[in-house]
Amino acid sequence: SMETDCNPMELPNNTGFEEDSEYTDFEGTDVKDMRLEAEAVVNDVLFAVSNMFVSKSLPCAEDVAYINVETRERNRYCLELTEAGLRVVAYDFDQTDDRLQTPYHETVYSLLDSLSPAYREVFGNALLQRLEALKKESQS
Repeated sequence: SMETDCNPMELPNNTGFEEDSEYTDFEGTDVKDMRLEAEAVVNDVLFAVSNMFVSKSLPCAEDVAYINVETRERNRYCLELTEAGLRVVAYDFDQTDDRLQTPYHETVYSLLDSLSPAYREVFGNALLQRLEALKKESQS
């Protein structure tokens, strides 16, 4: 498992960490966090795209996860998810292209909004339906 790979006890003593506790705060547990975050992102917008899943072949690390998405227009993208947000790193599944200088988006919504008109339509309609339902509830 990843946790054992970065056990602070195995670090040489000259790393500048006076105490292990400083280090353990962001050690071990975060590995799962970015992956969990990626899964949450997928679950949030899956209904508005044709296919979307966390990449299994690209490495998942503490600070990065990769998400494959195919829009309803049948365009494929690989997205990189980091603290900085999401960005397109390739125009195919399970790829990264270092030459791509694509902008970061704070949310998956704004990223997909820029890539897929069909996403925007489906997502927008879903929001409208939700608002209508809320209106009916408050009237009853």
